[in-house]
Amino acid sequence: MPATPAWPPASTPRLFVERPLAPGESITLDGPHANYLGAVMRVKAGDPVKLFDDVTGEWLAEVADAGKRRITLTVMRELRLREAVPDLWLLAAPLKKGRIDWLVEKACELGVARVRPVITRRTIVDKPNLDRLRAHMIEAAEQCGRTALPALDEPIALEALLAGWHGHRQLLFADEHGGAPLASVARPGPAAILIGPEGGFTPEEAASIRALPEATAIGLGPRILRADTAAAAAVALWMGAVGDWR
Repeated sequence: MPATPAWPPASTPRLFVERPLAPGESITLDGPHANYLGAVMRVKAGDPVKLFDDVTGEWLAEVADAGKRRITLTVMRELRLREAVPDLWLLAAPLKKGRIDWLVEKACELGVARVRPVITRRTIVDKPNLDRLRAHMIEAAEQCGRTALPALDEPIALEALLAGWHGHRQLLFADEHGGAPLASVARPGPAAILIGPEGGFTPEEAASIRALPEATAIGLGPRILRADTAAAAAVALWMGAVGDWR
């Protein structure tokens, strides 16, 4: 007797919606979401779609009506609860367009809980487009299966960040002059990774960070990494040491 095919299939499209979901709800999508489902995925009435809302979790929905410009879905049942995310923040100096887009996309895929741009003296971009960055994170979450979006905060000056630091949260900062291997100093619990701009921290900034009792300088191998590469490498090392990759 042939095995019953998995339902919903692995190829089921998956989308984020900006509202809490519940069984029996009717969801109408237009704009890019409708174009993606209709023109790209070519869904028709009865087809499954996965939805997640960053509040309750992931749900199975069914296409009720597939129009040219609007798609109506009916929420059927919950597939997964909202995931528990490791309490890791990524604090990074904004980079040029393209590189910072890649950075927040990978931060989402790797599982961080929060992303916050940090303005330093050598920061080139002091007003990142947060709407664009959030869109990149949503797209990454749709693709990688996350049910919880990372929080995205307004930029903060490095001095203000350090002055208001929470004593219970470990701060691991990538020091271009070297530091301890991340895996040897990371500890379970709330943590943050701080990545400087492309020109690095100034000596004064590095001294201010080191003066924070919760701060530990980390090294990221024998080669000089670009800021976006350093961020992804540090997050991956933390996830492997004390995060949810273990």
